[in-house]
Parts: sequence; structure tokens; C-alpha cells
Amino acid sequence: MKPNWRDKALYPILGGATVLLILYLNFEEPSFTFPVLWLPKMGFVGTNSTRFVVVEDGGGGGGGVGRAQSAVYVNGWNSYWLMEESVWGGPSRGRVSEMMRRGAGMGMTVCRTWAFSDGDGPNALQRSPGVFDERVFRGLDYVIVEARRNRVRVILSLVNNLNAFGGKAQYIRWAQEAGENVSSSADSFFSHPTIKEYYKAYVKAVVTRKNSMTGVHYFDEPAIFAWELMNEPRGVSGSSAPLLQSWITEMAAYIKSLDQRHLITIGVEGFYGLQRQEKNAVNPGEWASSLGTDFLNNSAIHNIDFASVHAYPDSWIPEASLDEKVKYLSQWVDSHIHDGDEILKKPVLFTEVGSSLHQNQQELHQRDIFLKTVYDKIYESAKKRQAGAGALIWQLLVDDTQGYADQFSFVAWNHLSTYKLIIEQSCRLRRMFVKEEMNRKYRHNDPCPSIGS
Repeated sequence: MKPNWRDKALYPILGGATVLLILYLNFEEPSFTFPVLWLPKMGFVGTNSTRFVVVEDGGGGGGGVGRAQSAVYVNGWNSYWLMEESVWGGPSRGRVSEMMRRGAGMGMTVCRTWAFSDGDGPNALQRSPGVFDERVFRGLDYVIVEARRNRVRVILSLVNNLNAFGGKAQYIRWAQEAGENVSSSADSFFSHPTIKEYYKAYVKAVVTRKNSMTGVHYFDEPAIFAWELMNEPRGVSGSSAPLLQSWITEMAAYIKSLDQRHLITIGVEGFYGLQRQEKNAVNPGEWASSLGTDFLNNSAIHNIDFASVHAYPDSWIPEASLDEKVKYLSQWVDSHIHDGDEILKKPVLFTEVGSSLHQNQQELHQRDIFLKTVYDKIYESAKKRQAGAGALIWQLLVDDTQGYADQFSFVAWNHLSTYKLIIEQSCRLRRMFVKEEMNRKYRHNDPCPSIGS
């Protein structure tokens, strides 16, 4: 059949769009700008007491001040590997795009990922204090653009407590190599003035970064959900608690001095400290109170906008039976939601929920039980408009990213029962907030098509 004039008119448009898409996916040099007008409009996320809200007019930050607010309860995921995979063009970046598209396709709205890589590795973002690899920074730019394109917001973690990707140990080595009188104790990261200045310089470089693809500064980017100070901060012992508390206070205030629009969280696992005798039974063991963290003291700091909690019953109480792990997990979630409602008056986000997985049916079933336990608690909290503000599963992969796998990682759509559980949680949360900004306009990729407009 002969094409009509309308079909012919589409050819140059489609051809131009294809060229732009190819340039976009293979972008490695700062010569190609992705027009911000092509990206979805998003409000900033703030807080209103124990709830997250989307501030429609773009105000926001910790206070959530703005013209119109919509309550938000989060279903999301972790993929720590996105920046590193985005360093390369072509298929590598395509995997990042697929992860964002697939996450959004399951109705998830928040992804937590690393915005750090310190040291001399081939894809290190910070090669030495204050010295950055622009090629890697552009990888992070790409992650943020892809998040926004799929209406996903990212939590960006700024340094690792562990040695992977540099972490605290790398900062301490840098200071020692510079001739500073620095103890090898991991607590030096929280206390030594030079190391704290290294961290502040890094934070400033990230928070004030101008995206090479959109021209939008990170502090003006609504696709950023929050800044996380550190992945799973811990001290050497219980006596580290004052050092860590002071460090959190100082660094949260510093980020607020640079960026008043975004939320800040710590990244703690949720353990209660030595002085919390009434909470000892909630911790997974005596060891948890001796790490220098205290969920209540840490999370109560003024510039911390919401509390973070992790949940790993397999790792924390490995010898327990399945029933004991479920009972523990249920109590763990209840306790932290109660703290958010009654003590902190802040949202509580379970930023890592993981279950050990070696691909046998028993462990697949166990993972679903753990995940459903957390999801049901979040759903009940959402129904009451309380502090259990959401959960992020650890962690999701796509095909050909198995190099980033750990014992908790999986490709969700290859595990049908878990895949359905994730979508069910997304959809039932959306049904409660169908008219709100974070839960609409997914026509192209909507797992809940029967939900209103």
C-alpha cells in the first residue's frame, strides 16, 4: 500500500529521533546535551511530619514547604552498580536504561545507588582528594537522566563504610600519604579534621555538579530523592558513638548549606545503642549495640529528614529457624515504625531489605516470606498515614550484570513469585494515592493499568 503524506512526514522525525537516541545511549563526551524539556516534569520530595510528600511547585527539602503537597509511600529497589556501568557507552549504558525501565515497569519509584568510587581503580570517580574523573562523573549524569526519563527518583549514597569502592579506609590512606598524623583506626574517618575536609570537598563536588547532559545542577534536580551520608556507617566500638553522632550532625548541616531542596538521610542499619536497654531485645544480637550507632540518637539529628533502616535476617541471625527469623523481622519493622511515629516524628524508610539466595526453592520461598512481611507492614502504615514510609529491596540486576551480584542479588522477572509480589506492593500503594504526582502518568509502562488517571 502506498504511504500517504502523513506517513512521509513522519520519516524525517523518526530518523532524527533515532539518531538522537543512538547519540544518547553512546554518549561519552560532553558534546551532546539531552534537552531537559524532553524529560518529565517532577516535583521535589519533602516531608510533612512522618510522611513523604511531593511538593508540586518544586519547593521542598526537609520542611516540605510548597503550594501543594501529595503524600507518598515508596516501593523501590537498590542497584548499586549503575554509575560504574554507565561509564561505558552502547550495551553497557543500555543495561542501565533497562534497569530503570524495568524498575518503573514494576511500579517502583525510588532506586538507591552509589554516587561514590574512591581510589585508583579504573572507574574511580574520585582518584585522589578533590581530583575527579570527568568520564565517570558523566556516567552518574547518565544515571540521573535515565531515572528522570522513567519517572524514578534516586537516593545517592556518598561514601562507603566498607572497603569496597574505597570507603573510609581510602580516605584514611590519603591523609596518611599526605603526611597527616592519622591513626589507622577506622574511627579516624569521623574525627580527623583533614579527612572531614576531604569528605566535604567530595560532597560539594557532587551536590553542586552541573549535569553534562541536561545542564541542570544536581541541587536543582527533582529526580534526586535524597542524599545519603554513608552506606552503613559503623564505629570501631560502642565508645565511637559520640564521634559518629558529631560527624552526622556536622555533615548533614554542611549538605543543607549547599542544598536546601533535597532530603538527607544517614544510611544507618537501624541498630540500637548500648544505652537503649529497653531495645536490646529488638537488636539481632548483643554485637549490634557495640557498633557506635544508635538509631534513635542518630536519626533525631535536626538536619536528618528521614530515618534509614536495613533488614537482613539471614545474615544477622543465621542459625535461627524460618519462623524465628520472621518473628524477629516483624518485631524489627514494628519497632522502627513506632519510633518514627512516637519519638522521631519522621518517616522511616527501609532502604535495604535482603534475603540470602542460592537459587533453591526453599530460599526463594523464604525470600518471598521476608519481603511480604515487610511489605505488609508498610502497607498497613500507609493505610494509617503513619511513619513506615516504604521499602527498597536489595538488590536488582538485569541480564549480563552478574559481575555485580552478591548473595542477595537477582533478576526479578526471572523469579515470578517475587516479581508478582513487587508489582502487587506497588499497585496497592498507588491505589491509596491515585491522584498524587508520584503515582500517575505511567501510561507507557504501567503495571497497574486499571488504576485511575
